[in-house]
Amino acid sequence: MDEIAIKIEHVSKEYRLGAIGGGTLRGDLQSWWARVRGREDPNSKIGSGEKHIGERFLALDDISFEVRKGEALGIIGHNGAGKSTLLKLLSRVTAPTEGTISYNGRIASMLEVGTGFHPELTGRENVYMNGAILGMTKAEIDRKFDKIVEFAEMEKFIDTPVKRYSSGMYVKLAFAVAAHLDSEIMVMDEVLAVGDMKFQQKCLGKMGDAAGSEGRTVLYVSHNMNTIRQLCTRCIVLDHGKLVFDGDTERAIEIYSDMTKTPALVNHCSDVKRNRALVDEQIHICTVTLLDKDNAVYIGKEPVHVRVSYTSGVPIESLAFRMTVEAADKTVVGLATSRPSAKAECGENEVDLTLMLDWLAPGRYVVKLTAYSVNQFGTNQMHDVVEEAFAFEKEQNDRENNNMAWNHTWWGYMMFPEIAID
Repeated sequence: MDEIAIKIEHVSKEYRLGAIGGGTLRGDLQSWWARVRGREDPNSKIGSGEKHIGERFLALDDISFEVRKGEALGIIGHNGAGKSTLLKLLSRVTAPTEGTISYNGRIASMLEVGTGFHPELTGRENVYMNGAILGMTKAEIDRKFDKIVEFAEMEKFIDTPVKRYSSGMYVKLAFAVAAHLDSEIMVMDEVLAVGDMKFQQKCLGKMGDAAGSEGRTVLYVSHNMNTIRQLCTRCIVLDHGKLVFDGDTERAIEIYSDMTKTPALVNHCSDVKRNRALVDEQIHICTVTLLDKDNAVYIGKEPVHVRVSYTSGVPIESLAFRMTVEAADKTVVGLATSRPSAKAECGENEVDLTLMLDWLAPGRYVVKLTAYSVNQFGTNQMHDVVEEAFAFEKEQNDRENNNMAWNHTWWGYMMFPEIAID
């Protein structure tokens, strides 16, 4: 066990959909009192003896693997595959329904960086408060404070209230605090999905050093295959709660890419995890539906029509949408934006969007959908971001010469034509 940092043996996590128990304290007391008296449960189904506790749902199903000291393990899979559930179990946020998890070292969890930051306090005050929440002593924070501020590149703004920070500044400081914890095991969930490219590379370097020269164990969940390649020496693939692959990183990425070969026509986005540091949750995207197709395959310059249903907590006059098109390996291919012309009424809303695929090379693509508005100061106000809103395949039209199709591998990302709103 000396060289094993984490050992997971036959771990399962079960949830119940719908009501838990009787749904109310009164119902649960009724059921308990009936059992004490030897009577029939008044909350059971007639003739079955079953309680109304909802359907069984296995978020993780009999997972077993080991992670050695100094190893950087990537965890990949589609939304709902069980990645975040696994990290919650490893971070002791919740307990497994079955199985055991053994640890050899202290754990630093970075599932929600910035949790506990107070907008009215300065960056300096939040460093001390957040560090204390994460288990650091004042003396430890004092010793590491300068390094934290330097890493976050916040020297000029450390005494400014956090409410004046941009979302990027906020997450930079939060990540810097969490990254400087003294721990043998680091657990991260999409923490490198924010910030500019330079800072992302800086974070990757920090995590690489942690797993390399410092001998710390890193478990990293991401949908960005480039960061998985850079950081991870080994990878596991989850699919509907099951472990389907454990081994070489490139092979794991191939298996994950193959899972996207048949894109869904309707994506229910309500349960997809959002980064709360980036969005204000005034708008919540519920579903994204591909229109006018019985599959998700587009030929030549055939446009993609999608219907987006969303809810709004406040009326917004000028709502806009951005689509970030990514290749199957999560490399950004291009961007498309709409005019801020959609209106959001309080409650349920729908809007139809059209994405033009002119000059896009054949292949499989995934689209990140962002809903935002432009405030009175001319800056974008982010409302909701769905990482994998929909996916599609592009095929070449036999009548077209595809030699001039835009290939991101050679030319970098492109700007798509403006998104049309209906």
